[in-house]
Amino acid sequence: MKESKRVKSLKEKLDLGKEYTIEDAINLLKENSNVKFTESLDCAIRLGVDPRHADQMIRGTVSLPHGTGKEVRVLVVARGAKAEEALAAGAEYAGFEEYIAKIKEGWAEIDVIIASPDTMGELGKLGRILGPRGLMPNPKSGTVTMDVANAVKEVKAGKIEFRVDKTGIVHTTLGKLNFETNQLIDNTKAFVDKIIRMRPSAAKGTYVKSLFLTSTMGPGVHISKDEI
Repeated sequence: MKESKRVKSLKEKLDLGKEYTIEDAINLLKENSNVKFTESLDCAIRLGVDPRHADQMIRGTVSLPHGTGKEVRVLVVARGAKAEEALAAGAEYAGFEEYIAKIKEGWAEIDVIIASPDTMGELGKLGRILGPRGLMPNPKSGTVTMDVANAVKEVKAGKIEFRVDKTGIVHTTLGKLNFETNQLIDNTKAFVDKIIRMRPSAAKGTYVKSLFLTSTMGPGVHISKDEI
C-alpha cells in the first residue's frame, strides 16, 4: 500500500527501530499528531499465549484512572425497578422486551450492554447478532449482574473490557491524545499492570513479547521491555 506524505513524514520523525519509554512515546505521538480530529492513544500487546486453550485465554476488565475520553452509550437489559435504577445511574437506555425486539431488528446505537441475570435467557438467543459486535454481556466482565447501577457507573467512569485475539494480541484504547501526558501514562500502566497480573500458569516462556503504543492515524511506537 502506498504511504501518504503525512505518514512518511511521521516515520522520519520517529525512530521506528528504537524502543521508547511510555512517557517519551506518548509525548512523541502527541507532538506529531497532525490530523483534523483528536486522535486516540491505542495499545497493542503481543502475548506468549495460545488462545485456543481455555487456560491461556486472557480476558477481563480494567478501570482506567482517567477514563477513555469517549462517550459510552449504555443499554441495560432489565425489568422494572432494575431498569429504573440503571437510568438513574446514567444509562442511556434500559428495559427488556422493547430492546430485545430492537436488537433483533438491527438496532446498533449502543457501545455496551449490561444485563440482569434473569434476562439472559432471552438475550442469550441473540448471540449471533451481539457476539460478533462484542456486545454480549458476560459475568466475567461484570456486565451480567444484579447491581446494574454500579455496573453502569463503572463503565461510565472508564471501565473497559479486553480480550486476546486469535494471534495472541490484546488491542485497546487508552484515552485521547488531548489528555495530559501523566493521565495517559497512568491509564497505560493500569492496563499493562492488569495484563501482567493475569499471566496464566500454563503460559511458558516470555509472556509479554512486545508492547506498542500508537495514535489513531500514526505509526506504532515500540515500548522498552524495561517499562513492562
